[in-house]
Amino acid sequence: MHAITANKGPVVHGYHELRALASQVGKRFFFESTVMDGAPIFSLFRGALPAARLVAFRGILNSTTNLILSRMENGESFDDAVRYAQSIGIAETDPSGDIDGWDASVKIAALTTVLMDTFKAQQVDRTGIRALTPADLQAAINDGERWKLVCTARRDAAGNVSAKVAPERVKRSSPMYSVDGTTSIVEFETDVLGKLAVIESDPGPHTTAYGLLADFIHAVR
Repeated sequence: MHAITANKGPVVHGYHELRALASQVGKRFFFESTVMDGAPIFSLFRGALPAARLVAFRGILNSTTNLILSRMENGESFDDAVRYAQSIGIAETDPSGDIDGWDASVKIAALTTVLMDTFKAQQVDRTGIRALTPADLQAAINDGERWKLVCTARRDAAGNVSAKVAPERVKRSSPMYSVDGTTSIVEFETDVLGKLAVIESDPGPHTTAYGLLADFIHAVR
């Protein structure tokens, strides 16, 4: 039967094998909800952008850390912002997966594996947000910038892909500057269209569920 998942593990660790198996038996293996909660990322390249080659992407893929940083800009301590994220159910009891950049790294690995046909999660250069203070965030604001946990991947002229997740100060001219709270964004750079951005505002269980439903509809059509 067709296989549809919101679990990043099978994509990061078994994408090529599962895709090949699905092809052998004439079925589909889809996973739209693994990154950005059902926003059409993978299906964008599978359907709407035929023959487009992904050169690079850049964005905010972990909404929990984005919410924490947004609240710290308003004067909350790091610990208080984490506790708030836990209280509304978007951060785990052990928040290290988010704040240390693991979740973002796995999402980068999923995107690079599927869309750039390379990479493993352990190869992502990873730095989290633990070291940032409200004073750091305010200093950036005073300079017309904001701190964000930014995910990047780029293919060089030789075809090699490098990827990292790390806090960065972004300028007002960046589309990431105005992304607040639990909103996510990814900006793709292709060889045919230049840059194309997808923004998902305030996702939740309903958006993840929609991604699964969309995959089901695409699979059986």
